[in-house]
Amino acid sequence: MAARGITIDGTRLRDIHGREVTFRGINVAGECKFPRYPDQPSHQSDGFFDSDNVSFVGRPFTEEEAHVHFARLKRWGYNVVRYVFTWEALEHAGPGKYDEDFIDHTIKILRIAKSYGLYVFMDPHQDVWSRFTGGSGAPLWTLYACGLDPETFTSNQAAIVHNTFPEPADFPKMLWPTNYTRLATQVTFTLFYAGRDFAPNAIIDGKNIQDYLTDHFVAACAHLAQRIHDAGDLEDECVIGWETLNEPHRGLVGWEDLDAIPDDLKMRKGTCPTPWQAILTGAGRAVEIDIYDFGTFGAYKSGRELVDPAGVSAWLSPDSDDSKYGWKRDPGWKLGQCLWAQNGVWDPKQDLLLKKDYFATIPNSNTKLDYATFTNTYYMSHYRKYRDALRAIHKDCIILMQSAVLEIPPSIKGTPDDEKRLIFATHYYDGLTLVQKHWNKYYNVDIFGILRHRYSNPVFAVRLGETAIRNCLRDQLKAIRDEGMERLGEHPTLFTEIGIPFDMDDKYAYRTGDYTSQTSALDANHFALEGSGAQGYTLWTYVAQNNHQWGDLWNGEDLSIVSVDDPLLPGSSSMSTYPSANPSTTFLEQGAGSYSGTTLSYTTTINPSNLRDALKSPEIKQNPSAARPEQTANVGLRAAEAYVRPSPIATVGDVVQYGFDLAHVTFTFSLVSDHATKEDVPTEIFLPEFHFPPGKTNVEVSGGRWRIDLVDVDGEGMQLMKWWHGAGEQNMTIKGVKRKPGTLDEEEDTEAGYMETVRSTAQDCSIM
Repeated sequence: MAARGITIDGTRLRDIHGREVTFRGINVAGECKFPRYPDQPSHQSDGFFDSDNVSFVGRPFTEEEAHVHFARLKRWGYNVVRYVFTWEALEHAGPGKYDEDFIDHTIKILRIAKSYGLYVFMDPHQDVWSRFTGGSGAPLWTLYACGLDPETFTSNQAAIVHNTFPEPADFPKMLWPTNYTRLATQVTFTLFYAGRDFAPNAIIDGKNIQDYLTDHFVAACAHLAQRIHDAGDLEDECVIGWETLNEPHRGLVGWEDLDAIPDDLKMRKGTCPTPWQAILTGAGRAVEIDIYDFGTFGAYKSGRELVDPAGVSAWLSPDSDDSKYGWKRDPGWKLGQCLWAQNGVWDPKQDLLLKKDYFATIPNSNTKLDYATFTNTYYMSHYRKYRDALRAIHKDCIILMQSAVLEIPPSIKGTPDDEKRLIFATHYYDGLTLVQKHWNKYYNVDIFGILRHRYSNPVFAVRLGETAIRNCLRDQLKAIRDEGMERLGEHPTLFTEIGIPFDMDDKYAYRTGDYTSQTSALDANHFALEGSGAQGYTLWTYVAQNNHQWGDLWNGEDLSIVSVDDPLLPGSSSMSTYPSANPSTTFLEQGAGSYSGTTLSYTTTINPSNLRDALKSPEIKQNPSAARPEQTANVGLRAAEAYVRPSPIATVGDVVQYGFDLAHVTFTFSLVSDHATKEDVPTEIFLPEFHFPPGKTNVEVSGGRWRIDLVDVDGEGMQLMKWWHGAGEQNMTIKGVKRKPGTLDEEEDTEAGYMETVRSTAQDCSIM
């Protein structure tokens, strides 16, 4: 195992010293969903369909930018990165034509991430298949390979795409997920996972379209893995694993009735066609379709709309140039005709649905299909293909298994797929807050409980009051983790996406600087994560180019923790006047462990002058967007107080529980260990100076000794607490400074103050 490798011990992650590692991470970066050259965010249409000639070199950052951003994330206590890349970035020019320049750039950026001591796992990202169906992921040529014509989708609503929306600024919030139930994505995902069974005539280059698509996807990821392997210094030391395809979807597999929408389809917004209606509009027919909006208990019908494509079909015309990418389509697959009509699902001459249950059973065997059966058959078949291809290259890589969002995960416990180097990767968003873009502190809903049919009536899933809401979020995350363990076996759980919208309440915070709602929502999400029992998370998301007008530059989303139009949390050299002596460890001179750079212990040998000298560095500046709205003098900190929070990083023994009470600025942490810490391998805790400034922090431990080091990260300090403790149960409580929301101003201290102290028990003597 390499020097920084991660091992898996049941549900726990371990470093080379056997300490439990808690992943505190973030997705890097949201801009990876679209090209850098030309810079093509989702609100721009120029050259949109000229995708063969784009470049993702420079995503997520240039080399110069990478140092700025990775250093910033490191100082904020993040230790793992979910590295976002797309299939399109690798293979946009055509099948088998890899962008080696992009891969070269990726390797350079990974090396920079490694230099900051960050663990990385790779995320082949997609949303509703591709940019050309309203999301991100697959190259444009995959749609042509499926016989679809993406340039017609605006007319027939086969997909609703921000880039081609008539008025991009008016694109309805959170409309993009509805593309999962529109024709283009239903076709592509059905063919990707189950084309052999449901479209046996779809043969291209002698392969069924299922194998053609999956072979290219897996080969592209494997090619990237091979290049990373050949780099010689990234596997295990930095890149520890590979996640499976982001947020996979079944398409139409298992759909019981093509002329109906199942009750468990909760994400309905805007026009919401049944698959049969989508087939008809995709064939150019006019159809009246229900319109939905989103309320407290989910979607509700709000009207109807006539969708009239005026004869414009979503399928490639018979005279299309099918030789552009060099493939050969079998004569049995006719262009210009709906693929489902060619397979007997409906009769275009009479517009008659013939087989409404065509996707409800596995052909030939007549095995009934539902989402769980899809997951355990079609999804798992693809999963094994992907896993085996990557393990053939990166033999010790961790595979992060991600099945469909909020669906029941695969049942692999006790099977050969239940192998050691596996993590259950799952996503969770507070749907009410995400879709409505509003933090409702009065009520919320246990959506996971509703999906698992735990209530006879949805009204019983309502939670009233902020405390109940926070507990509800925590309990949902815990239930997701428990379900994963029940189905997959004893494996760590990682929430690889969770986050909140920052443009709440029609961008109220951007006009006023008041981020109270965002802080409350983000703190509630972190409270849930800390109490879930999961082994960590990667927050969605970091977008260096985020601005108040266009948010994350993708489909109107605005979940980035940073924005060019908001100030950053100041560095430690700006927040501290001087370091204060730590009475527990003034005699110790322990180094910074695995962290590179200068270590400044809080001891009497450091004074204000040499601290400032040690922390000198060029200032990192933000360049506000030209469209920055007017703001009040209090511009707010974009809820930084909620996400820059303390956390165990490496624990000698097992974490029992930990959590940060933002309201009282109190961090609690308990562990159990079967042996005392060694001098050079203590328990380590990230302790942000924003909440815990030197001289104003109270530390109570059940026993042992501790020290707070100020670790230099590119000229700015990161506080790292080291704790040497004994065997058995150990507890720690740390109290910091309460600040006025959105500011650096401190509120009045209590009579007891926050003088830095340590209260030790007789256990001290047993381990000193």
